[in-house]
Amino acid sequence: MMMKKMVFTVALCFVVGMTFAQKKAISASKNEIKNDKPNIEEARKSIQGAMEDPETKDNAETYYVAGLIENKQFDIEKIKEALGQKPDEAVMYKSLGAILPYFIKADQLDQLPDAKGKVKPKFRKDMKSYIMANHPYYRNGGVFYNDQKDYEQAYNFFMTYLEIPKLTMFEGDKDMALIVADSSYLEIKYYAAIIASQIGDEGRPKAIALYESLKSDDYKPNEVYQYLCYEYEQSKDTVNLVKTLKEGVSKFPDEPYYLLNLINQYIYTNQNDEAVRYLNEAIGRRPNDAQLFDVLGRIYENKGETEEAIVHFQKALALNPDYVESLGNMGRIYYNRGVEAQAAASDIADNKLYNEALVKVKELFKGALPYFEKAHELKPDDTESMNALRSIYYVLGMGEQLEKIEKELNNK
Repeated sequence: MMMKKMVFTVALCFVVGMTFAQKKAISASKNEIKNDKPNIEEARKSIQGAMEDPETKDNAETYYVAGLIENKQFDIEKIKEALGQKPDEAVMYKSLGAILPYFIKADQLDQLPDAKGKVKPKFRKDMKSYIMANHPYYRNGGVFYNDQKDYEQAYNFFMTYLEIPKLTMFEGDKDMALIVADSSYLEIKYYAAIIASQIGDEGRPKAIALYESLKSDDYKPNEVYQYLCYEYEQSKDTVNLVKTLKEGVSKFPDEPYYLLNLINQYIYTNQNDEAVRYLNEAIGRRPNDAQLFDVLGRIYENKGETEEAIVHFQKALALNPDYVESLGNMGRIYYNRGVEAQAAASDIADNKLYNEALVKVKELFKGALPYFEKAHELKPDDTESMNALRSIYYVLGMGEQLEKIEKELNNK
């Protein structure tokens, strides 16, 4: 019985000794970072042991000191910068990124009631001072990581800048309230959204959430709406894409981006009646916009209503005789009619009727010719017009022009 008691006593002494050692390590770490040239790695190693030990891992001071160590490393590099020396920015911002998680953990533990049920925080005041002093550097860190093309870290730093004023410890803080109210705060949110988009598919939900928030803030609204449309399009979220485009049409009536993209969405999904409705609404607002008439003509062409399409292409050209898209569209309609008539003529056995049909074929190709020639003159590198002209010159027996256009095509 005596032997068992002795073993138990020794074991108990061992546990107490370990706990004492970890508390000593916390003190040693605090003392180390007070030195002019502290051994940061040694301090980190000591505090890591305290964070892993069952007796000290739930101690607020453990995480407070861990944050102080990283803050000391951050300060060392920051002082270099202040003295005009070159800081190690990778080390500097890595330490800055590590401070806040430790302080947040310390603050959570520091707010727990003691044995008497009372909350007596020891470290919050100091931690708030450090965090407020460091707050602007999270913005700088975001820029640093963006320059390194580490978009995940850049996003994290910008988001930390945004989230710090909303921490529980800063509730009611007037200085933090002023930061949130400042326009630069929204600017950082805007940059965070742009960078989230750079992350890729995983970043899109983050970008969307920020842009939706910026919509409510009414910050750079036209740009925000367009970026948001892009994110919904990349996410293949057509429901929210169409919803946002409609909002854009209403909010920015003079911005063609929303209307044209909304119409394209309706065209892609074969909702031609909706596309026509929005186009007519737009034409009512901007009756001198040749592009709107051109798009309306293409919708009618897609519906097989080519006569109605010609009417709208001609309206576009009346507004802008050099509108290349409408020139090409007009040429294509007459050209396709010529191709169809040529195919039909090839089935005619009677020689007289065949020759009469060929006359009609040539008339249709002649109808297409001036449109493609002008389109080619305005846009010489457009192969669609060049190929159409080669076929037309061949059918019409225009040898000199055919030779010239073939040379142009061969030199491309």
